[in-house]
Amino acid sequence: MLRDMFYTGIGAATLFKERVDLEIKKLQDNGKIKTEDAKSFLESLEKKGKEEDEKVKDLFKKALKDVIGELDLATKEDIAKLKEEILSKV
Repeated sequence: MLRDMFYTGIGAATLFKERVDLEIKKLQDNGKIKTEDAKSFLESLEKKGKEEDEKVKDLFKKALKDVIGELDLATKEDIAKLKEEILSKV
């Protein structure tokens, strides 16, 4: 379920980027926007997109950690501690 939501988000972002690129190209072809302005806009949009991507990844990681905690599953740290305890007793 989480993976489906993640891929849906990626698909939506890709579709959005393609649509924006197409609309910018139309504006350039009609002379309604300068190439430099279009490039600047796209760079700004890409930067904001990357920032949002990081926020989504952080939220996804937090949600996943919360689910793991609620299910009481062992984490890497838990396993490492158990391994240390076992090795110290040998």
